Amino acid sequence: MIEEVIYNILHTANLRPIEERVDFKKLNNYLKTEFINNGLNLPFVFSVINKDGNVVYQSSNDEAKPLASDVITQVLFPNDPPSRQNYLKVFFPTKSDYLRSSITFIVPSVIFSTLLLITFIFTIYIVFRQKRLSEMKNDFINNMTHELKTPVSTISLAAQMLKDSDITKSPDVFRHISGVINDETKRLSFLVEKVLQMSLFERQKAALKLKELDANDLIVTVANTFALKVEKYGGTLDIDLQAEDSTIYVDEMHITNVLFNLMDNAVKYRRPEVPLQLMARTWNENGKLMISIEDNGIGIKKEYLKKVFDRFFRVPTGNKHDVKGFGLGLAYVRKIIEDHKGSIRAESGNGNIGTKFIITLPLIKS
Repeated sequence: MIEEVIYNILHTANLRPIEERVDFKKLNNYLKTEFINNGLNLPFVFSVINKDGNVVYQSSNDEAKPLASDVITQVLFPNDPPSRQNYLKVFFPTKSDYLRSSITFIVPSVIFSTLLLITFIFTIYIVFRQKRLSEMKNDFINNMTHELKTPVSTISLAAQMLKDSDITKSPDVFRHISGVINDETKRLSFLVEKVLQMSLFERQKAALKLKELDANDLIVTVANTFALKVEKYGGTLDIDLQAEDSTIYVDEMHITNVLFNLMDNAVKYRRPEVPLQLMARTWNENGKLMISIEDNGIGIKKEYLKKVFDRFFRVPTGNKHDVKGFGLGLAYVRKIIEDHKGSIRAESGNGNIGTKFIITLPLIKS
């Protein structure tokens, strides 16, 4: 009898139609209560599907067909045999609006977090940049202090020697000491000029005295002045003036200094075992004037081509310090060119041999 009762409880009920086994109004109330208890106070539509796949009951007469992914399906009586199971399907018509409204609260937080992250990254970048600049300035000051001591001590020693009456009686020695004082004075003037160049960077823009010039004539003048220095080291200086339109509106002094700095670098960083070949060229491109200063010197490694224009930066050479400097020359060059609304870039040849500086300047007509 017990087995028969259990059988009736477990199996007999599934033989009855689903309409007799479920009170649809109570089912609606149960679903609504459970949804609210779980924080989901949304309108919903549910339907009951019998074992034959037909809709027995639907809580709404709306004929809209939701996507299959938006419908939640659950077996009503899991203990029924698979062939006789009935299903409950629930659909939330306002699901998209609900999710959209939920995301709306998240968007400001995401935007704020993103801005905070960007600000943090930018702050870290500025801190490291300032730290690097501070280290470069310290190196510059140490280098400048060392450089100033040498000519001052030399001039002081030479002045003391001139007090000796025996030296003044020897014209050759007197001439030599006078030459030393003259050379060291020029060296001091050069160092002071470098400091003045550095102070130029503290202003946003240099005070330019602009006037109309022919770039080809200017390059010829600079090349003639610089040719003696190049020939002193057994080198050659050639010019190739292909620019047909070469009239520019520039500050003659600063542009001349730019050309001198670039040519002077070619002499400083030449290869001792190879005769220096220096080339100055002009040509027109895209309605602008192009000027290039090219040499066959030691060159610049690719990773340093952009950094050479930074203040105080000098290409690392290990413990070798054959060429004195403060890393201001090319920074000055770039600033002057940019103040003239132009641009400059550096290129190095194959095997990092030779360097070419290409300057772009607007023509006077533009």
